[in-house]
Amino acid sequence: MKIENNKVVSLSYELRTEGFDYELVEKTQEGQPLEFIFGVGMMLPKFEENLKGLKKGDKFQFKIEAVDGYGLSNPENILELPNATFERDGKVEDGLLVKDNVIAMQDNQGNRFNGRVEEVKDDSVVMDFNHPMADKDLYFNGEILDVRDATPEELDHGHVHSGGHHHHH
Repeated sequence: MKIENNKVVSLSYELRTEGFDYELVEKTQEGQPLEFIFGVGMMLPKFEENLKGLKKGDKFQFKIEAVDGYGLSNPENILELPNATFERDGKVEDGLLVKDNVIAMQDNQGNRFNGRVEEVKDDSVVMDFNHPMADKDLYFNGEILDVRDATPEELDHGHVHSGGHHHHH
């Protein structure tokens, strides 16, 4: 059975950002493959494009350019915020405002997002809200573990139901 729309794909992968021979950024754990319904828009389009037509047991290796991955960083996503933004009960938690620290934040509309501390100044902090993978090319390699038809319920919900558990991401 080949990978095409509305098939449930189960695969293991390794992701690197510098090249196939460089440091691993993330990978699937043994027994915890990435599972998704092909063609419903859950994955990066270029990721799916590279897997189309593969079948169980096939190995894959491909690169996705940054612009087709998580995009390019936007200078407007780098903001300088007053220290008061990070205060709880009038003070900033020790160790919070450290370069490269990732801080979960919320805007006035209640949207949650992560920011990375770019620079700490005397009374303000420069935060980078670009996606951590922005500007990075993505190098994937891995293996197709299984391909099956999605059930009507899975198609209805737009995600995979595995092992009787219901996952909402």
